[in-house]
Amino acid sequence: MRYRSTHQKIKERTSLCLISQMGMIGKSSSLPFLFFFTVFWFLHLPMSDAEETNLVFKGCAEQKLQDPTGIYSRNLKSLLDFLVSQSEKKAFFTSTSGEGQNVIMGLYQCRGDLSNTACCDCVSKIPEMLENLCGKVVASRVQLSGCYLRYEIVGFTQVPETQLLYKVCGSKKDSSDDGFDERRDSAFGMVESGVKNAGNLFYTGSYQSLYVLGQCEGDLAKDDCGDCLKSAEDQAKAECGDPISAQIYLHKCFISYSFYPKEGRSSSAGRVAQKISSFPYLVQFPT
Repeated sequence: MRYRSTHQKIKERTSLCLISQMGMIGKSSSLPFLFFFTVFWFLHLPMSDAEETNLVFKGCAEQKLQDPTGIYSRNLKSLLDFLVSQSEKKAFFTSTSGEGQNVIMGLYQCRGDLSNTACCDCVSKIPEMLENLCGKVVASRVQLSGCYLRYEIVGFTQVPETQLLYKVCGSKKDSSDDGFDERRDSAFGMVESGVKNAGNLFYTGSYQSLYVLGQCEGDLAKDDCGDCLKSAEDQAKAECGDPISAQIYLHKCFISYSFYPKEGRSSSAGRVAQKISSFPYLVQFPT
């Protein structure tokens, strides 16, 4: 019966997204704490084929939430409900709930090419997933294909903007393709320039059969966004080498590319075997 209850809550949140969108028709539109995350990764398909609500990874603090009075739980519920309500209007939003030492900060972000309805549908799935995947902890993050949401209590130690959280490395490129590195570098340059010119710090495009996508967290300055994506590009090369596809998730930005030389975009490029593991959030990603 627990599954049924959780499933019903998710349906109710999704319905609220749809109802709110219909109603909008016709209208103008730190303390010295040291915690660690455990991050798990799962089978992930390229974004062109994956549903926006497919789980990519989760990050869960090892420190459990000490909440004898229930104040943190109430603040967290209030925060998550408010974030979901904003996702029908904005692709990025950050807020806090509570006072003093009971404050919880949270934010969500949707992929820049999602509609308001799709964004709300995506974000509304996460609150139930947070508890089911991580339990009651002082900080957590759930990353879906189309959006992510994270929260943390006051005093949670921040990680660097360019901390590597998750990677997907595709199959190796054809050894006879001598021009691949140059094409990839040109496509990366398009992303760096594109996000700075875009109002939502999101860019997608293609260059000589190489499809590329990049996005930064919505509160980054444009120059910081460019620096973050440059770091993601460098880490893609360092962590993956020269595959025909890769996805790199950093704390504050994300980059993905896929090369489709002849047959066009295919769901097989970049597919990886299912893998589940963990590592401390503040420790270097394992090779």
